[in-house]
Amino acid sequence: MEKDSYNKKSRAIRRLVIWYKRNSAVTSIVDTAANSAVTASNVAGNVAGNVVSSAESVVNTASSVVSNASSIAKNTLQPLVFDPLKRLQNNDNFITKKEASNSERIWIAVDGMGGDFAPVPILEGCLDAISRFPINIKFVGKIEKVRYEAEKVGLIDLLEKEIDNNRLELIDSGDPIGMNEEATAVRKRKDASINVAMDLVKTNKAKAVYSAGNSGALMASAIFRIGRLKGIERPAIGALFPTRDQTRPVLVLDVGANTDCKPSYLHQFALLGNVYAKDVLQIEKPRIGLLNIGEEDCKGNDLTLKTFELLFNEKSFDFGGNCEGRDVLSGEFDVVVCDGFTGNVLLKFLESVGGVLLDILRSELPRGRRGKVGSAFLKSNLLRIKKRLDHAEHGGALLLGVNGICVIGHGSSKSLSVVSALRLAHSAVNHNVMKNLNELQNLQVLKS
Repeated sequence: MEKDSYNKKSRAIRRLVIWYKRNSAVTSIVDTAANSAVTASNVAGNVAGNVVSSAESVVNTASSVVSNASSIAKNTLQPLVFDPLKRLQNNDNFITKKEASNSERIWIAVDGMGGDFAPVPILEGCLDAISRFPINIKFVGKIEKVRYEAEKVGLIDLLEKEIDNNRLELIDSGDPIGMNEEATAVRKRKDASINVAMDLVKTNKAKAVYSAGNSGALMASAIFRIGRLKGIERPAIGALFPTRDQTRPVLVLDVGANTDCKPSYLHQFALLGNVYAKDVLQIEKPRIGLLNIGEEDCKGNDLTLKTFELLFNEKSFDFGGNCEGRDVLSGEFDVVVCDGFTGNVLLKFLESVGGVLLDILRSELPRGRRGKVGSAFLKSNLLRIKKRLDHAEHGGALLLGVNGICVIGHGSSKSLSVVSALRLAHSAVNHNVMKNLNELQNLQVLKS
């Protein structure tokens, strides 16, 4: 009887090992080998009762195999996703040595009232970022409400500590511009939090501004208060999209600032994106692409045909030709330009991919006992893949074309997204993005 129980237990464990070997391409499943061993032990226990001592060695062997499968799966899946916060989440050094060598802390203005969940996640992200990067924060919002909310979630002591250390300053303001309000509301409500934050950049009391609030209001406030760069007709929002190479995202612009564009606008977007890719993404010679319905230069509508000619004749950057929709995430291009209507559709489509991928993988899991075991192993890792594909997790996007560094966050930004956005703002300041953007006005095409 004991021998039969042992044989059943061994067969169950062997089936589990074989299952993982066959699904190694999908199973980036275990966070550690220890967790795998515990789970494998539980599975064996459910099949055959109490685990006998002779089976424990088999479980350990199974754990080793599962750990190896996890490692193989991670290497297989890693190139397919982009996680700009990977080093941050793993507590690696998120600031380069060159950036760390600059001991001077820079001030960044933060619209603390902007966003779906403000001010708590915004404040939490700011406090975290202060400890990670050489930055100080001017937190703009209704001070009484900020302090009240901070006390409710247990952040008040840390808040007071950073204020005493002169690394955080609370700046009083009125209510934010609501997500449903017209962007032009910034002209009437001068004490709105985004206006107060933008004025700090205008008066050089802060080097950059960040807001997760109404993006249209941020753009309007930037244009009215700090103005556009000379020669730039319309600013553009540049967002980072994942590619097969997680270390090299693609910058897509415009993704919503200008729904109706002229060829000259797209030409200027390419010039702006080229500077961004060089300075922030540290790409020596960015390859520029024009989003179109075909690779051939004769394809497209009137806008893309005329834009192609402008980009083809531009000598200040490397124009790689038309970029089809399937090529956006291929890694063949570093910058992709398009009108804001198309770019916003592309952005919203990408935001849905993570959730759809998760649902498909769930539906493909086997039913019954094997499905339950697989789901238990896969759940946390599939959620992480979803987050890597979710644009909301990528922090923020730069508003390019205005006379200051403005970072737009997703409305649903949580603390980790705020940290990533503030890191982006710091990087833009540290790499002299504004100096190089201002030099664009010397180009003949912008002079005319």
